[in-house]
Amino acid sequence: MQKSLFIKYLRITMIIVLLSFIVLGSVMMTAFTQYTKSDQKKLLTQSASSMASITAAADLSAPQSEAILTLFAQSFSLNIDADIFVADLEGNVIFGVYANSMSTSGSNFTPPMQISPEIVAQAAAGSYSGIGRKNGIYDHAYHVVGVPLLSSSENPVPVGAVFAATSATSLTEYQLDAFRMFLLAAAASFLLSFCIVGVFSYRLVRPLRQMSAAAKSFGNGDFSVRVPVTSQDEMGQLAMAFNNMADSLSNSESMNRSFVANVSHELKTPMTTIAGFIDGILDGTIPSERATYYLRIVSDETKRLSRLVRTMLNLSRIDNGELKLRPVDFDLSDTVLSTVLTFEKSIEDKRIDIRGLDTLSPHTVRGDEDLLHQVVYNLIENAVKFTNNGGYIAFSVTDSIDRILVSIENSGGGIPTDELPLIFEKFYKTDKSRSQDKNGMGLGLYLVKTIVKLHGGDISVTSAEEQFTRFSFFIPKPQDVVKMKPNYNVTVEDAVITERPPRERRGHGRDEEKRPNKEG
Repeated sequence: MQKSLFIKYLRITMIIVLLSFIVLGSVMMTAFTQYTKSDQKKLLTQSASSMASITAAADLSAPQSEAILTLFAQSFSLNIDADIFVADLEGNVIFGVYANSMSTSGSNFTPPMQISPEIVAQAAAGSYSGIGRKNGIYDHAYHVVGVPLLSSSENPVPVGAVFAATSATSLTEYQLDAFRMFLLAAAASFLLSFCIVGVFSYRLVRPLRQMSAAAKSFGNGDFSVRVPVTSQDEMGQLAMAFNNMADSLSNSESMNRSFVANVSHELKTPMTTIAGFIDGILDGTIPSERATYYLRIVSDETKRLSRLVRTMLNLSRIDNGELKLRPVDFDLSDTVLSTVLTFEKSIEDKRIDIRGLDTLSPHTVRGDEDLLHQVVYNLIENAVKFTNNGGYIAFSVTDSIDRILVSIENSGGGIPTDELPLIFEKFYKTDKSRSQDKNGMGLGLYLVKTIVKLHGGDISVTSAEEQFTRFSFFIPKPQDVVKMKPNYNVTVEDAVITERPPRERRGHGRDEEKRPNKEG
């Protein structure tokens, strides 16, 4: 069975908490034991020293002295719950009180009558301490402390020793009570930690579970699922990023479906037209005197198919990073002028007023001439397509310090404000407001922006509905270009009437069928 992240996190956290309690308990009990033993030794030493001082001041030869000392010993014994007894240097026990031993052992306890002279000598020499079963006096575990008993002369000398002893059982029970209290507190804390960590872990992994479920839905083709964003931390940012990815996938899926539908339509329409007219010519349905007319239509549809395939190839090269620039120095104004000439018939049919060509001057840029020609071609094609009958198209090519700026403005319906940020996206079409664009696939402006970006430039659009639309892009100038050049003027009539040399004569090698077009 696969373990969930929640179980793993909860287990690791609780193991860490448990280890922390074990380490804390071990350190605490060790410190507590050492402190208790030290405190007990100090208390026994004080009691034994006090008894030694009283015994040294008493006259042991007097009959009532032993009774008096016994009373003092009983007082100390009861106060600290310990045995108090006195021994001479030979180890003979002179007298003693065994309150602790009697309370723990009862009638089975036999008071020690003889102590090892070595122990007495050690106590008389300074101090003695014995803990556990190796105390040297008792058969059971005791904590024994011995201090010297000095004579009452002017030069006191050791004459014996006073011992204070208490059973280790009481110390052990005290430690066990403290350990039980710690276990209860630790168990309660562990249970509380388990609940808190469990709730926290569940809330922590819940967005991940939701993301996992959403990802499975994406795999099944459902891109409508979103992950709730409940915080602003890293998990919340991950949820927002996941939702943004879902939006992107949803948009991409929608655009891809639209793209497939548009491509299918774009391929089907001209192919149907071509096949129908050719069959009509071959079977005689179309008269021979009208064959030339319909063959021209077939030629136009063939060129349309060619432009569609070229656009798709360029799109594939861009997506795969295979589009390479072949930079040369050329006149961008000449590219604009020659491209306008290719739309002469459409311009005349819609009675479009062409503005700005008479003020164009040469402006040299360094870039891929074929690709930048496609940029200009697509923008002019859009302008011609969406300009209203009797409207205008204005051209401007200007020189700034480090760039050449091209602006193409046309009158017409314009673009809604909410659609302006979207028109450069792949597959996007503004069909609702620009119904003239029935054959485009939403790739032209995406290609335009990509090509301009590859040259280090940028493109922007401004528009006012029912007034105008203006596209402007710039290309950085080569560093060695002379900035001031003489102007030359050309009129619209000159642009239309004057015969210009074909592009292949200027070394470009392109004929009319190879001109790029914008699809969308």
